[in-house]
Amino acid sequence: MTTLVDTPVRPAPTGPFARPRTRRADRRRWQDGPTPASLDDLTAITREVAAEVEDGRHGVEVDPVHRWSRRLHADDHLDVWLISWTTDQGAELHDHGGSIGALTVVRGALTEWRWTAGSDDDGTCPAEELHARGPGLRRRVLDPGRSVAFGLGHVHDVTNRAVETAVSVHAYSPPLSAMSYYRVEAGVLRRTRSELVAPGQAPE
Repeated sequence: MTTLVDTPVRPAPTGPFARPRTRRADRRRWQDGPTPASLDDLTAITREVAAEVEDGRHGVEVDPVHRWSRRLHADDHLDVWLISWTTDQGAELHDHGGSIGALTVVRGALTEWRWTAGSDDDGTCPAEELHARGPGLRRRVLDPGRSVAFGLGHVHDVTNRAVETAVSVHAYSPPLSAMSYYRVEAGVLRRTRSELVAPGQAPE
């Protein structure tokens, strides 16, 4: 006689953190970086979490002295951060080590200066960035709802230049483990130092 045993079925996880890490028909899962996630995946996650912040599902604090942040999610492939920026709070010119990432602005506005090594992207720069051509820093203002993604080698700084406090959601894959910092001298990007990022340490 065969005995049937009922095995409970776990409901499938839902929400932005349950998204499959790869959907590539061509299997080029490492196309954007050393992670199963793509830049599109990370952008979508930050947009979904930004909507949750707007709905009041994640509390936001404001620190006028130090930039406030809270890690909302962490696993082997991904970490997601909620950050608030008061006037003039910013991040030094930096990269993200071996991680790719994305951010979405929830409210307020952030100003990003990103490094470009040449004129290949001059034709695709938005009007606000066209004051400079060739190697150098490009400026763009990220208004509420704006999302940007950054692949390997992306060097930028981000600052709140407005009076209103800015709030943003950031995702990194794999989780940040190292960052390098830079300065621009005579039109040349120079690395000044590299630092390890401990698990759970806020991105700086």
